[in-house]
Amino acid sequence: MDLVDGLKAFVATAQTGSFTEAAERMGISNRLTSKYVAELETRIGARLLQRTTRKVGLTPAGEDLLARAPALLDELDDLIGAVGEQSKGLSGHIRVSAPVTFGEIYISDMIRRFMQPHPEMSVDLRLSDSYVDLARDGIDLAFRIGTSSVSSLRMRKLGDIGSCVVASPDYLSRHGTPEVPQDLVRHACIIDTNRKDPHRWSFEKNGQTSDLSIPRRFQVNSAKVARDWAVTGEGVANCPRFIVSGDLATGRLVQLFGDYSSGLSPLSAVYLEGTVLPRKVRALIDFTIEDIKTNCPI
Repeated sequence: MDLVDGLKAFVATAQTGSFTEAAERMGISNRLTSKYVAELETRIGARLLQRTTRKVGLTPAGEDLLARAPALLDELDDLIGAVGEQSKGLSGHIRVSAPVTFGEIYISDMIRRFMQPHPEMSVDLRLSDSYVDLARDGIDLAFRIGTSSVSSLRMRKLGDIGSCVVASPDYLSRHGTPEVPQDLVRHACIIDTNRKDPHRWSFEKNGQTSDLSIPRRFQVNSAKVARDWAVTGEGVANCPRFIVSGDLATGRLVQLFGDYSSGLSPLSAVYLEGTVLPRKVRALIDFTIEDIKTNCPI
């Protein structure tokens, strides 16, 4: 057994919790994956995985190895990529996390564009509106909207996500157009509960910021659904601009309070603190910085 293959099989199995999923990630058989891990355990002289009929767990020795092996494999990949004949291409597996709606609208297509010139790479995109644990879930890179105080993470700011308050022409014709944010107390409002303080909307004008308590007719933990309800005339929504830019252009939605700012949320790429940033992760960050300028209306 090649030691590198054994380490790759172990890391894939530990991160997925399954020999079957690990085999799919590596493009080999389930039987061969299990064999590689067993031979690695024999070579190390310690059991790394606890095997049951339902799942695979880590032993203390396995936890120690998992804490170090991914970085070793990434450094090896960087070394081979830097000196090999195919140094301009990328290979290996990368696992990415992103918020659901932002992932569906932008990240999924961005990843596709990034992967096209790298046929030796594979990607696992995980969409979740929760801040996932990068170490526990084996995430190489996460895209996050908002701030994070986790000290074990490094962050690269990609831009700011702007928001705007919108309503459909049909809703405004039936209920009138609010002229200033304070008029919202007389309107049906759609609350996206994923926002940091969902029931208070902030408005800034001429350097003065005001926070308003918003009446709630509809609540949902999805910016996309909030946008959908606004389009169908259910009420007024405060949505990220990247979700409603197309609707504003076609007239399905109307922006309210154009002389007010509805706030900005930082968009960042985050990754685990470490001595070496893997070449594939660094390449994806650099690609995103350029791609977002032309393909994401933030």
